[in-house]
Amino acid sequence: MSHPHPELGPPPPLADGALRVTPLGGLGEIGRNMTVFEYGGRLLIVDCGVLFPEEEQPGIDLILPDFSSIRDRLDDIEGIVLTHGHEDHIGGVPFLLREKPDIPLIGSKLTLALIEAKLQEHRIRPYTLEVAEGHRERIGPFDCEFIAVNHSIPDALAVAVRTPAGMVVHTGDFKMDQLPLDNRLTDLHAFARLSEEGIDLLLSDSTNAEVPGFTPHERDISNVLRQVFAGARKRIIVASFASHVHRIQQILDAAHEYGRRVAFVGRSMVRNMGIARDLGYLKVPPGLVVDVKSLDDLPDHEVVLVCTGSQGEPMAALSRMANRDHQIRIVEGDTVILASSLIPGNENAVYRVINGLTRWGANVVHKGNAKVHVSGHASAGELLYFYNICRPRNLMPVHGEWRHLRANAELGALTGVPHDRIVIAEDGVAVDLIEGKAKISGKVQAGYVYVDGLSVGDVGEPALKDRKILGDEGIISVFVVLDSSTGKITGGPHIQARGSGIDDSAFGEVIPKITETLERSAQDGVVEPHQMQQLVRRTLGKWVSDTYRRRPMILPVVVEV
Repeated sequence: MSHPHPELGPPPPLADGALRVTPLGGLGEIGRNMTVFEYGGRLLIVDCGVLFPEEEQPGIDLILPDFSSIRDRLDDIEGIVLTHGHEDHIGGVPFLLREKPDIPLIGSKLTLALIEAKLQEHRIRPYTLEVAEGHRERIGPFDCEFIAVNHSIPDALAVAVRTPAGMVVHTGDFKMDQLPLDNRLTDLHAFARLSEEGIDLLLSDSTNAEVPGFTPHERDISNVLRQVFAGARKRIIVASFASHVHRIQQILDAAHEYGRRVAFVGRSMVRNMGIARDLGYLKVPPGLVVDVKSLDDLPDHEVVLVCTGSQGEPMAALSRMANRDHQIRIVEGDTVILASSLIPGNENAVYRVINGLTRWGANVVHKGNAKVHVSGHASAGELLYFYNICRPRNLMPVHGEWRHLRANAELGALTGVPHDRIVIAEDGVAVDLIEGKAKISGKVQAGYVYVDGLSVGDVGEPALKDRKILGDEGIISVFVVLDSSTGKITGGPHIQARGSGIDDSAFGEVIPKITETLERSAQDGVVEPHQMQQLVRRTLGKWVSDTYRRRPMILPVVVEV
């Protein structure tokens, strides 16, 4: 199995007749999925998603793929194929279209409707091409065929990309539920047909590669939800992804059966469910869904609220309810259902929300204590089955953390894919398909691009490091006034601490040391303010470290008068 080397340089120019596949996100992480295909000087992008921040990224709203490797080639992009409508696959599209708004978007009806609504908020009107399973479209030099796959959102597609260099199949996110709620099966017949033609490179979803057996059926959840609804005494509050149409349908069905009304809470939830209903993907009985404002007129045992926040996102509705920072107040006897899986890295945030809700008397039902969610990804048994159907000549696991990619590679090897034809790559690693064999050719920049409010890419790792220091250790500011001609202190040092746990009165011990250091420096002829600031920082920093074993941010200000 080939794998990236930390010293990989930039890939050479692409050889004539070769196809290059470069993932810019989604490898080594859950989210930010984006893959660039290059043939004959033209580019095709599959997905452009976002990653949601973790605790060590304070203040960050979203994390984007790094577009720098394609920024000077935007005119070469033939289009962006969107496999389905989840945020980790479409959330980055508005930021790429800001740079070139006329890049065509190719996807299924629901996927395009979701991204068009999102782009409307960014005031971008995209060029779109609607496709469905069985469609085959020529997109520049890329001959794309779309295949139905089953996932946790309707209208998901895999794509087979044919070029003279060979055929690459990108599964997108998929599973093989044999009893899907919408009766839309993963089209194994189509994959078998592509196998007969010859799949030169398979890019396969790795998210559940470590999970043995088969992913349970979506239908299995319906009975569990009915039991929860039957036992609930007061309001039921359901937290789900704003795009999980299948799960919301099950909630609506249970609410209708038990005589409850449903209100959607949160902008994205209201928008997405409105789109799904208008397009016929969400079947809503008349009078079932009401505006959240009308719930005050209903008794608690007739109310269901559907909101976002199943991953513990701090600004989402459920987190705010847990923190008593929302108009909807959790009371004793409410039932809260977290109808989603735990995305790796979000565990602490989710359990914090569960504890907060429980504190106010809610009965919290989640995947850990009831079967209220099944994954949208194929488990190991399904992947083995899938590889035996596809029989790829080369395999490249995608969409997963390192452990998922490794596990998926091992599954491929078990089904007969030669070890030297399994490519374990990471974000930015270019993989060239030349004469039927995939090999790593180099690496492009593919780091995190942070969205912080209206700022995109302005906040980097140094700023996040500063934020962590501020959050963990606090800040100490020092203000000193110097005589510009003599360098002598005419004011200060004045010291103030915030969040460091050190009382301002304690600094009386270090002020003489700072004064002595500055006076000695002035005697040596060093009076430049920046150098004086560094002396203050070092002197105070050493004292704080020696005395308190802490490392707060120290902000010295030296002013000349």
